Amino acid sequence: MGKIGIFYGGTTQGSTYKAAQAIGKGFGKGMVAYHNVGEVTSADFEKYDFLILGTSAWGIGEMHEDWERFIDLLVEAKIEDKKIAIFGLGDQVEYPESFVDGMGTIFCRLPHKENVVGFWPTKGYSFYFSTAEKDGKFVGLALDEDTQPELTGERIEKWVSQLKKEFKLN
Repeated sequence: MGKIGIFYGGTTQGSTYKAAQAIGKGFGKGMVAYHNVGEVTSADFEKYDFLILGTSAWGIGEMHEDWERFIDLLVEAKIEDKKIAIFGLGDQVEYPESFVDGMGTIFCRLPHKENVVGFWPTKGYSFYFSTAEKDGKFVGLALDEDTQPELTGERIEKWVSQLKKEFKLN
């Protein structure tokens, strides 16, 4: 089992899953295990040293429905000693008033916000409000597969490099 658990909401055909796969690949073989939050228990979070949580934004900024059903169980997990990173997908042009709000909701519901790493700059995005923005940065990696898909690979590469340092995996 890998040291890093990537937990995503959505199907294995969706953009969030594809982003999770790209993020995991950046850490190297054998480092990561993937889980759809629609199929896990709170105990699954306890198996890993590091957690990466991913969601898309549904409707007007809601987190994926799998997270909606699971988020309360996350509070029960024994994750107080784990570093946590978050990534979120959204559409900054169609929904500039709620860009990557699903990621913001996950952050708000986490019981140990002090353990969150991987904050990401808002520069290069065009939106006017996001619950995922704290102190001028996103609480995690923001991806826009609808209007900036050409930037996804580079953003993931830079974020994984940042996480390796913050997870102290170098």
